[in-house]
Amino acid sequence: MRLTRIYVEQALAVGTQITLADGAAHHLRQVLRLRDGNPVVLFDGRGRDYSGQLFLEGRNGVSVEISTCTDEEPLTPLNISIGLGISRGERMDFAIQKSVELGVAAITPLVTDHCAARSSGVRNQKRWDHWKRVVISACEQSGRRRVPVLGKVVNLQDWAALSDGVTGILLDPDALDTLDRLPHPGRQIRLLSGPEGGLSKREQDLALAHGFTSVRLGPRILRTETSPLAAIAAVQMLWGDFRSS
Repeated sequence: MRLTRIYVEQALAVGTQITLADGAAHHLRQVLRLRDGNPVVLFDGRGRDYSGQLFLEGRNGVSVEISTCTDEEPLTPLNISIGLGISRGERMDFAIQKSVELGVAAITPLVTDHCAARSSGVRNQKRWDHWKRVVISACEQSGRRRVPVLGKVVNLQDWAALSDGVTGILLDPDALDTLDRLPHPGRQIRLLSGPEGGLSKREQDLALAHGFTSVRLGPRILRTETSPLAAIAAVQMLWGDFRSS
């Protein structure tokens, strides 16, 4: 039977007993229906899994007595950051979820010229909170012990300006270059993927001005949620942790 694995914000340590926050306690008690004495695995995003025993407290509380922990999750040989042009609803969720599963270190939602919607700060914060839950859920499911950074919603120009000095790849179906022609990026790489409708000519020129290289992913046009995932898998195979150590 697969053990329940859940993220908590509290710092964890072997030999301690922690009281879980209301959200985690509700999930374990009311959703998963765990009982006194059930084993559970916790992680705090800092690189280790912690195994322990669950105790119900009162009507709603849950605590966990931590007994063991794993070795620290090794760092990936390739630190992948991806800028995702904000796409509609489930497409954005899917791209974020699978990016986490494939091993990215950071994800930044980008406001672009062809963005699905231009929202207020309040609306963007609500969406960011939702995407953060998607990131956490993907870590819980995939066994990741380090939680990727989810950057705040920014415009493409601001994000691209932070890429100077780092290998940047602009995903473009009309590009001439392919990934296998590029030199080894070192330990860091940044991927830029547009929303539905792609990036505007202005945005492509802006990315190129900040040192990005336009790259195509084969002869087919990929959907907005497929393109970044294909790129992540490809760079992981070429230079990352899909390769044997």
